[in-house]
Amino acid sequence: MDCGSGLLLLLTRSLRAVKPGDVMVLRTEEKSVLVDLPDWARLAGNELPAVSAESEQGPWHIAIRRGQPNAAPAKKTAASVDVEVGFSRGEEVPLGSRLWIYTNFDCNLACDYCCARSSPAAEKRRFPVELARDAAAEFAASGGKELLLTGGEPFMHPELDQIVSVIPNELEVTILTNAMVVGRGRRHQMLDALDRDRVVLQVSLDSANADLHDQHRGKGSHDRALVGIGLVRKMGFRVRVATTVSDATPRATAALHDRLEDLEIPIRDRLVRPIAVQGFATDGVEVTVDSLAPEPTLTVDGAWWHPVAVTDPTMRVADHPLPLAEVMATMFDTVAVQDNARSEGRRHVFRCT
Repeated sequence: MDCGSGLLLLLTRSLRAVKPGDVMVLRTEEKSVLVDLPDWARLAGNELPAVSAESEQGPWHIAIRRGQPNAAPAKKTAASVDVEVGFSRGEEVPLGSRLWIYTNFDCNLACDYCCARSSPAAEKRRFPVELARDAAAEFAASGGKELLLTGGEPFMHPELDQIVSVIPNELEVTILTNAMVVGRGRRHQMLDALDRDRVVLQVSLDSANADLHDQHRGKGSHDRALVGIGLVRKMGFRVRVATTVSDATPRATAALHDRLEDLEIPIRDRLVRPIAVQGFATDGVEVTVDSLAPEPTLTVDGAWWHPVAVTDPTMRVADHPLPLAEVMATMFDTVAVQDNARSEGRRHVFRCT
């Protein structure tokens, strides 16, 4: 790793296990770290008392003495940030106000740009109800506002309704779904049991007609998505529609917006986002810890910087989803260093909702 590919997040996470004044040693084979690390140490309030090398070509051993822990910055709403012309505009969400949970990773589709590498063959990795209860309770107690459930296809989790039921009432709840498996049976019963006044459903639809959508998501998926949107709207749910495309120019998306107008989806509930080079995707927007506004994300086996990056080891914040306080502290410390380094810059806002 170098300082631009996740090393600084890993260092921040590791240093939290070191007492102020104590020393941790980093072994690196990347020479650029010798140049970049002093700036990070200064911005983070740490010291580098010694550097040694096994040879002129490395590897190098860098001693890092931890300074006093950074205080968590006050939560604030950032100014509006343009993502790209044509893509949805949005504000950077204050860190600590939003939490994502991957309920599972199995899915009825195998979209070719899926950032989570979900598919019918994917390991399920289901989030237990008890773990969701504890995470949601700690998040609400810390002042959190919004909890989002994603996957995989969340409605393939047999206890999704129970997960929703243990989320404190003060939290807004959004479920990201392709709306294709909720038409009947147990999954329809789970959907029908959800509180319409509390739960928002975000459904994926990539184009007005089937060609582009089915190219990425599978033959027949466009028609089934439209059926699903109609069903959940008829059942009384607020529906948000998310579109993932590489070309978001008005010319490319005009027909889609016309279709969403026909479906009576208001502008505020339409999201157009780019493909990120994560998971299955090989083309799209490159995202890193340094360029991506943090949105803490939990899976059954860890915590991550952002929901779009749960297959990227450089964006892993913790090996366990709880305690959430430790996850958030690592992220706040990392953001504090980023803000110090880029006091006049802005992070890229990659909107997933």
